[in-house]
Amino acid sequence: VINMQTIIPKKIKKGGHIRVIAPVRSLKLLSDESKKEAIDRLEKFGFTLSFGNNIEEMDEFNSSSIASRIADLHDAFLDKSVDAILTVIGGYNSNQLLQYIDYELIAQNPKIICGFSDVTAFANAITAKTGMITYVGPHFSSLGMRHGFEYSQEFFEKCCMEESNFNLTPSKEWSDDPWYIDQEKREFISNEGYWVMNSGNASGRVVGGHARCFNALQGTQYWPGLEGSILVLEEDAEINPPLFDRQLQSIIHQSDFSGVKGILIGRFQKETEMTQELLKKIIDTKVELKNIPIIANVDFGHTTPLATLPIGGMIEFSASTNNCEIKIVEH
Repeated sequence: VINMQTIIPKKIKKGGHIRVIAPVRSLKLLSDESKKEAIDRLEKFGFTLSFGNNIEEMDEFNSSSIASRIADLHDAFLDKSVDAILTVIGGYNSNQLLQYIDYELIAQNPKIICGFSDVTAFANAITAKTGMITYVGPHFSSLGMRHGFEYSQEFFEKCCMEESNFNLTPSKEWSDDPWYIDQEKREFISNEGYWVMNSGNASGRVVGGHARCFNALQGTQYWPGLEGSILVLEEDAEINPPLFDRQLQSIIHQSDFSGVKGILIGRFQKETEMTQELLKKIIDTKVELKNIPIIANVDFGHTTPLATLPIGGMIEFSASTNNCEIKIVEH
């Protein structure tokens, strides 16, 4: 993919207008309580909210037609009153949209779009086709979390509302519980901090997100390219260590992998049974990773809290056993 001019969308100000759309699964999936909690949090913050026209449609895949999802996506970018866009939730099918997106329309109406998980596919595609920074961070549904959301909010603000560089520091605690089922019965785990897999310094532009969704772009015109990149990777509870190994190996086989300057790996869900030792073993078997600085157990992915990261933006980091610093320098 050619290196095009980076387009940095305007930051959202308090009082701004946020449009919620469902490019993956439907708003109907969310409980009334979660919806109310998310709406209250955004309104308390001073934002005005509106919702895509087709956001409540739901088929047998808990999603809606390509035409409905594309209409809401285009409408959100075209509407001059909308300052930023939040996706409802993740799922499996946002890569169905890629050939129908009007990338020219998006490039001419840049604005923040944020979500994670399956949103990885179209976030990287939009960045690849337009040069516009997209954001992997909280969904609208994430904002329905009553307790333990402070870190996620802080780094969403730093990335999407403020101009200055910032350091991504580890959260004090994390959770991997079905919080949306019982908001008051929560389990918080003390965070042991970053895992240094390979030490060194790196800087580059951010690509990646959810590994399987990112890998679904391989060999297509939507692949953002790895030249001069910081690769960010995370996975969910559907995988285990051998399956993560397969995803990582698949990226290493890309013809432009030699362009990767550093790798950040998000925290694994408990169900994956990934440990620091197992991950180190996976990384050490791959000769191509030998000289690439790698930090794991970073606060992004399918556990909470989650930081917001700028796809197409710039990150620099240094990794050593006694000190890690991750700095977001363009967002």
